[in-house]
Amino acid sequence: MDHPGGSRVSRPPAPSSLLGRLLDAAGYRLEHRPEATVAVRSRDHRAVVISASARSPAALDALFPPDAVRKTIVYDEDPGGVARAVAADRGIEVLDPSTLGPALGEILLPAAPETPGAGGALPPLERPLAIAPEGRRTVRPRIGRAAAESLAGVDGTRYTLALVPFRVAAYEARPASPHGGTGGVVRQLVAVNAVNRRTEIWEEGDRELVGALDVPHEEMAPQLSESQAVPLALEAIRRRHTVHVDHTEQHGGALVIETRRVAPTSDDIRLGPFSLLYVPYWYVEGSEGRVVLDAVTGRRAAGAAE
Repeated sequence: MDHPGGSRVSRPPAPSSLLGRLLDAAGYRLEHRPEATVAVRSRDHRAVVISASARSPAALDALFPPDAVRKTIVYDEDPGGVARAVAADRGIEVLDPSTLGPALGEILLPAAPETPGAGGALPPLERPLAIAPEGRRTVRPRIGRAAAESLAGVDGTRYTLALVPFRVAAYEARPASPHGGTGGVVRQLVAVNAVNRRTEIWEEGDRELVGALDVPHEEMAPQLSESQAVPLALEAIRRRHTVHVDHTEQHGGALVIETRRVAPTSDDIRLGPFSLLYVPYWYVEGSEGRVVLDAVTGRRAAGAAE
């Protein structure tokens, strides 16, 4: 507007224009769209939508990338209680000029320390090698007949040591941290039962592999190919390494912390080639029915071949 003395009084720049420059300096990638500016930081999966208009959070939600762990909308003006309620239902943090200042440090700084590689990026995950040479391998049992009788706890009339085929592969995963950043890399084994399709996660080195067993046993034939085992294994890995991430949201003067479940993305998992392993189980049959024992750990198992 014009000052009575003839000079023009300029408005201070909108918070959105200043915030865009700060986000760019903090490592966010900015994309300017007609409806809003979208800022995404891939290293901690944080995304900020800067809206100069009072668009509904429901409409702006579509601008966030699917793998965003923490989502924030920044308005130039208070969007009102209805908009905040809609955003809360969708797990979106809402900020305006009155609440942006206290939250700015959290937005600009990484949520958790990371391990940078060349150029400041996270080191890529490596695809593990096969856990065994080509050809079948058998896991050596640790639980003998006498121990199985004690562990079963039933009057067994028949004890059968059976070898159940598993498709087993090593994998590397990079789960999220509990605070929304990127956690460390874990390496374990995923085992898919090639008869009943159940999956397990094993620790490396917990099982000893041998070429064959010199004790009487039965053997089951695999009914699951390696290609069929892949989606089952990936689902088990994501389920195992899903973490609860705290999401902080400010409602007026109250700070609300919401917990979300965040699974690793496809970029955070590397699955190695599968090996065919035969895992020993004791099948104990008696008057009370059948008990199945893992002959390595001694734990009761749901029917390994059912």
